[in-house]
Amino acid sequence: MERAATTGNLGFLLAKASQRWNDLLGQAFKERGHGHVRPSYGSLLLPLWEEDGLRMGELARRARLSKQTLTTMVRLMERDGLVLREPDPEDGRASRVRLTPRAKRLKAVADEVVGALTARVEERLSPHQSRELERGLRAIVALQ
Repeated sequence: MERAATTGNLGFLLAKASQRWNDLLGQAFKERGHGHVRPSYGSLLLPLWEEDGLRMGELARRARLSKQTLTTMVRLMERDGLVLREPDPEDGRASRVRLTPRAKRLKAVADEVVGALTARVEERLSPHQSRELERGLRAIVALQ
C-alpha cells in the first residue's frame, strides 16, 4: 500500500471511490425521477429511516457531521421537502428532525438504488473481498 501523498494513496482512492459511488447514486435517483435528492442527503436520511424524530445533536452524532454542517443540510432538505424541524416537547431549546411523507416514500427507491449499486460492486469482488472491504471501511470510519 502506497503511503506517499499520491493518486495511489489509500486516502485518495477512498475519496475517489466515495465520489464515484455518490455520482452513481445521484444518476440513479435522477433516472427514477428524484433528481432533487442529493447523495449527501443519505447522511441524514439513513439515520432518520432507522429512527425518525431525532434531536439535532443526536442526528449529528449518528451522521458523523458537525452541528454546523448538519444545520446546513437540514435547511437544504427542508427546502427540498424531505424533513421538517419541530420543537422538542421535552426541551424547548432543542429541535427534532422528522421525515416528511415524501422522504418516507423515498426509502423504497433508496433500497432499490443501493441494492443495484451493491450488486455492481459484488460483480467485481469475491464475497470474501466484499466482506473484507466492508470490515476495512468500518474500521476507517471508527478511526479517532
